[in-house]
Order: sequence, then C-alpha cells, then structure tokens
Amino acid sequence: MEDIRKGQEHSDKAAERGEPSYVWRDGQKRRMALIKQYAEERINGDILEDGCGVGAYLNRFMQTAHHAVGIEIEFERGQFAKQVCPNENTDIVNSCGEYLPFKDNTYDLILSHEVIEHVNDDKLCIREMVRVLKPGGRIVLFCPNRGYPFETHGIYWKGEYHFGNKLFVNYLPRSLRDKLAPHVNIYTRKDLERLFEGLPVKYIHRSAVFGAYDNIIQRHPTVGKVLRGMLQSLEKTPLRILGLSHFWVIEKTGVRD
Repeated sequence: MEDIRKGQEHSDKAAERGEPSYVWRDGQKRRMALIKQYAEERINGDILEDGCGVGAYLNRFMQTAHHAVGIEIEFERGQFAKQVCPNENTDIVNSCGEYLPFKDNTYDLILSHEVIEHVNDDKLCIREMVRVLKPGGRIVLFCPNRGYPFETHGIYWKGEYHFGNKLFVNYLPRSLRDKLAPHVNIYTRKDLERLFEGLPVKYIHRSAVFGAYDNIIQRHPTVGKVLRGMLQSLEKTPLRILGLSHFWVIEKTGVRD
C-alpha cells in the first residue's frame, strides 16, 4: 500500500468536495486498469484529469502521457499534487470543472473520478469536458450510483454533518434525500443520460462497479476478501445496478485530425 498523504490532513471541505485518493491500494489499481483498458492508445496522448485531488491518478498518467494536466479547485490540494507529480510533461491548474481554461479539441483522454457529484453545475461540467475533448477522444467517468444501498459521503442531521456510510439514504424520495445530503449529488442511469443529451458523443461502455473494500480487508482480511470477490462478481449480472459507482466511457464523435 502506498500512502502519498505525508502529513496531509483531511480537508475542512471534505463534506463539500469529498476526499481524494491519498492511498494507492487494490481499489485504485483496479480502476486504473479499467481506465487503461478503455483508453487504449489514448493513454499515450494528451490527458486531462478533471479534479485531480492530490495527484494519485495523475502520477500514473504522467508515466505514459505525452502531456498530462490536472485541474483542482482547492489550491492546497493542487499544490500538493505538484509535489506528487514533479514531471516536466505534467501541469496542475487551479480551476473548476464548469469553466475549463483550455481550447476546444485539446485532449485525447479525460478522467473524471468521483468529481461531478460535488460540482455546482454538473451539466455544464460535462459540456466543458466534451468541448475540450478531441474528436475520437474519450471521457472515463466514475460517479456515485443511486442504486448503492449506502450514501458514502455522510449526511446532515439537525444542522450537523455526520461522516460515514449511511444505509438506504439514497433510496429515499429525491426531495428528502437531498435534504439529508445537500452537499453531494447521486445518479441513476437516466440522470447521466440527461447530462449528455444533445452533445456530440457516443457511449462506449456503461456499467457499474463495486468497491475493493480495502479498509475492511485491512481489518478483517479473510472476510473482506470474500466480500470483495462476491460483490465484484455481481458486476457481470443484473445486480450490478447495486454497484458503488457508475463506470462510463464516452467518446466524442466527429473526424479526427
């Protein structure tokens, strides 16, 4: 297990922004393998991570990319990412996903990893990613699935934030669910389809993935590994609708240069 935190504390804005990947364990390795699988040759091109946190994934991209860029809205996290990614072909930009400071048709691959649920305008954020993507380029998108039985970002109750996994919150009617978790969005398949409506894209892959449950395995190795294997096997069945996160790959249509 690799931990890149090096004394970094959880952000005071954890409820609003979520927590980035500080560690590199089986869960992150598995997702990186999926990214590479669907990125194909684009993994060697110009790559944007839209919400790079402290640079865990960007650090892997810079090893193959022609040019890798991470945007991060929180200045302190971006500064830390610069330390994690000290490479001449890698840049960190302090910006937000709704207004990307890049020209049209710039990137071969864009990763949005558990980010759009935290932005102010997710539709604009998606539109901006498509705008800066080259024709034939791909977006790899991970975001929370409303079908998962737990709200993993905690809830607000009587004006106080309560951290942790909260059972069945996401199964409540939207109006009530959003009162308990106003700080984070959640998505059904139709919700995501609406975000891409009218944009020049086609769907390459649409599914859901379960977690790696590394924290459980660290405490209870045998039980945790059985749980991981059982749940991840459901990804090949209709029960994948209960997965932790949506995993979508979207390609921009049009003629490549």
